[in-house]
Amino acid sequence: MAPFRKAPSREVLPSLPLPRLVAGLFIAVALLLSSPMTLAQEQPTPDITVRQEEDRTIREYRINGQLYAIEIEPAVGPSYFLIDDDGDGDFRRSDNERIAIPSWVLFSW
Repeated sequence: MAPFRKAPSREVLPSLPLPRLVAGLFIAVALLLSSPMTLAQEQPTPDITVRQEEDRTIREYRINGQLYAIEIEPAVGPSYFLIDDDGDGDFRRSDNERIAIPSWVLFSW
């Protein structure tokens, strides 16, 4: 009969507790899945209202009824924009012709 030999010992690497491991995997999967969704969303098309006044043309840009930009084109001189950056109703003047369509999140589920 052969003598009983002890199996070679292996060092055990420290492991994360199971709840932390599961939470970490859940967060990683959520981040991976959410990135393509946000990239795939299309920019909404703004509703544009044009008003002609005696010495200028005014264009109002709205998304879902929310006014976010006003373009004022005077009869003489360059046009300019009044832009509401964060949806609070305070407009700032911008001479830049490129305006970003806002993507405010008012409520999400």
